[in-house]
Amino acid sequence: MIPFSPPRIDDKICNEVVAALKSGWITTGPRTKTFEKKITEYCGNRNTLCLNSATAGLEIMLRWFGVKEGDEVILPAYTYSATANVVIHCGATPVFVDVNRTDFNISILEIEKAITEKTKVIMPVDFGGLPCDYDEMNALAKKYSSKFKAATENQKKLARILVLSDSAHSFGASYKGKKTGSLTDVSVFSFHAVKNLSTAEGGAVALNLPEPFDNLEVYNKLCVSALHGQNKDALAKTQKGNWKYDIVEAGYKCNMTDITAAIGLVELERYDSDTLVKRKHIADLYSDFLKKDARFEIPIFTVDAKQSCYHLFPLRIIGITEQQRDRIIQEIFDADVSVNVHFIPVPAMSFYKDLGYDVNDYKNTLNNFQREITLPLFYDLTDDQIETVVNAVMAAVNKVC
Repeated sequence: MIPFSPPRIDDKICNEVVAALKSGWITTGPRTKTFEKKITEYCGNRNTLCLNSATAGLEIMLRWFGVKEGDEVILPAYTYSATANVVIHCGATPVFVDVNRTDFNISILEIEKAITEKTKVIMPVDFGGLPCDYDEMNALAKKYSSKFKAATENQKKLARILVLSDSAHSFGASYKGKKTGSLTDVSVFSFHAVKNLSTAEGGAVALNLPEPFDNLEVYNKLCVSALHGQNKDALAKTQKGNWKYDIVEAGYKCNMTDITAAIGLVELERYDSDTLVKRKHIADLYSDFLKKDARFEIPIFTVDAKQSCYHLFPLRIIGITEQQRDRIIQEIFDADVSVNVHFIPVPAMSFYKDLGYDVNDYKNTLNNFQREITLPLFYDLTDDQIETVVNAVMAAVNKVC
């Protein structure tokens, strides 16, 4: 069986994890702090906070901005449930909008239609690793500043809608020569096991807030929020005579450990020169094989000064039904090839249907979902395996259609 997306675990990673274990620092410590600084250098943002997941990063930023009951957060209907769940956790209302027909990313036109006086945050999603239209989105947030009703100090300081990017897929992608993480107010990365850069579990908040915010000050505040509201972490408390600490808020527990940061440091060091090169090769090879068949709609990886990081290969098949798609997937699995679907739209999920959302209200989202099959894309995938995947896809489509 060709797997879908196993993580890359080699001797270099194993050795670094062992070194972390032997160092005596297995929770948040020097490796985590180094990883944060290196991410900041790589992305070109102002400060970075590493956490145990992207989900925690999104929620901690919503709460930092004061999002609460009665507020609205605009997000794409085509995303993973975590993007919406964090809005629900804060008591706010997710306002789903449709995506572009071409690239799965949130529609700027639909965002503008959805903005109201209750809108506090826009949460775009860089689907599959392709950045959204950030210049237009940032301009929208400023355009509607007169509609913005600030209720907290941070909201008053920003004086407009916050753009909080769900960049879970897009670490290393770029837009107009700038890396994700530096494209808008705040971006949140995922380092989950299946991501391009994995720390097994983990995430990072890339702070890039405009003046008058002091991003270092915000970072320090978030460090407290991410560790029970404790005003000193374990590293600070090891200094001589510095044992005493205080709890200054009812915080959370979502810090990154040095064990996971050790994996991230290895992966970051070879990310551009090795990981992205291999992922591009795989995507290019798939594209070369599949573009010869007019039934296949090849994913977009480079367009309008946007460069994907090749996180997914979301293949669409023209003119098929959802039922045919599901039968094609079963045929591919029967050929011992693992594939997936990204994603079942959030408004189609039972919890959100029960809240009154209807996936039929998002035509592009539904159409893309019904025709989409995600092909395996991981570092150790060989050229021979790629050809096997393509042959399985071709045979399945020929059989079903």
